[in-house]
Amino acid sequence: MTMISRVLGFVRDIVIARFFGASEGTDAFFVAFKIPNFMRRLFAEGAFSQAFVPVLSEYKETQSTEALKELLAKTAGTLATVLFFITLLGVIGAPVLIYMFAPGFDSTGSRYELAVDMLRITFPYLFFISLTAMAGGVLNTYGKFAIPAVTPVLLNLSFLAAICWLSPLLERPIMALAWAVLLAGIAQLAFQFPYLKQLGLLPRMSFDRGHAGVKKIMKLMLPALFGVSVTQINLLVDTLLASFLVAGSVSWLYFSDRLVEFPLGIFGIALATVILPNLSKSHAAGKTKDFSASLDTGLRWVVFLGLPAAAGLFFLAQPMLATLFQYDAFTSTDVDNASLSLMAYSIGLPAFILVKVLVPGFTARQDMKTPVKIGIIAVVSNMLMSVVLVFFFQHAGLALATSLAAFVNAGLLFTILIKSEAFKPQQGWVSFVIKVLIANLVVGVIYAYDYSPVQWYEWGAFDRVLHLTLEILMVVLLYVTTAFLVGMRPRHLLLKGK
Repeated sequence: MTMISRVLGFVRDIVIARFFGASEGTDAFFVAFKIPNFMRRLFAEGAFSQAFVPVLSEYKETQSTEALKELLAKTAGTLATVLFFITLLGVIGAPVLIYMFAPGFDSTGSRYELAVDMLRITFPYLFFISLTAMAGGVLNTYGKFAIPAVTPVLLNLSFLAAICWLSPLLERPIMALAWAVLLAGIAQLAFQFPYLKQLGLLPRMSFDRGHAGVKKIMKLMLPALFGVSVTQINLLVDTLLASFLVAGSVSWLYFSDRLVEFPLGIFGIALATVILPNLSKSHAAGKTKDFSASLDTGLRWVVFLGLPAAAGLFFLAQPMLATLFQYDAFTSTDVDNASLSLMAYSIGLPAFILVKVLVPGFTARQDMKTPVKIGIIAVVSNMLMSVVLVFFFQHAGLALATSLAAFVNAGLLFTILIKSEAFKPQQGWVSFVIKVLIANLVVGVIYAYDYSPVQWYEWGAFDRVLHLTLEILMVVLLYVTTAFLVGMRPRHLLLKGK
């Protein structure tokens, strides 16, 4: 389901690039969408989910059904009330927010005005998608992973419908993108309701921040607001600094980030979604070996999938961008510029995925302070490196700084988990890593020998798609075959030791 959503996301971005290119209009929209999307990562699958799921799991294991339903009702009511006021402030304060997050936009120019108008439409998306995330947390806790996984498809379908049918009717066609965001938020929330009702867990909202469970969630959530969203904060820093660069810089960063988000969403978020309930359950039951074994398995998957994914994005940056986006309004110059930031982002992909897997190792134990402290260090590191690298590499320097900061974040999280003895690596790690590196090296050498980026610009759409598909299939087959030949087996990636 996650794969379907990601593929449709690519289709969405292809259509956006084809219709609107990398322009002042797309720069304005990506800023207007990034602000509520950033807060969504905080209130939705970010800090809220990390705080809500452990408490929900605890109630499910130790409390009655009535107590659990009361927790859901009080949490939903309190969350909705808070979100309503935040949304109201966001809509009213849209000019201030755009000035804060994109200070390089001329406050008297069309790009600034367009971004403000768009933000007033997109900001309410935060309200609906955050409640959707709560519903998804409930469904995941009860093993209904498919429904939350397929829900994001509605966002992509909304974009496609708005571009094709709504944009021709508007005076400013690009405004259709903003309306698509709002309609998608409503649709995603409504989609979850029947499945909650089937479980008998559709909450009757009731505001009560004094409820013990709500207080516990809020206590866990407040420090996590920063800690679990470090990557998104770093991306906002990129957007802020990119607003001072040439028109199109924000869009180049967006399109390159979207390609990185594909494996991150498939591997990172999927792993985190599955691992958090398991970790929370193990911790609640006091099963330390199960806790460590779950983390060990997650980290093995990160190494096995994250390294080749990063290498693939780096070497195939231009072919991927040309194949997906170089049509009509999106030019070869845009491909060249976006490929630079994509290569820089791809360096940090293993670290991005690691963070998604490591943070649940803290939140499942209801330790929110440690990720916060580490997050602060990572954000400060990103800011300092961004200010320096942007002078040398322009928008690509911003992407590189974000990648390096992700390694700082992941490295510190991993070190502390080891030192606290919450995670004890199982045997065979050295051999496992060597086999993965050999497989990646073989693929890299063979591919680099036969690589020629120029021809991709000369091919038409059919040839690009055909050759890119064959290239990816060949690389995947070569990687899996090489890994098998050097001794890699499925058992090396399965959960061990209870």
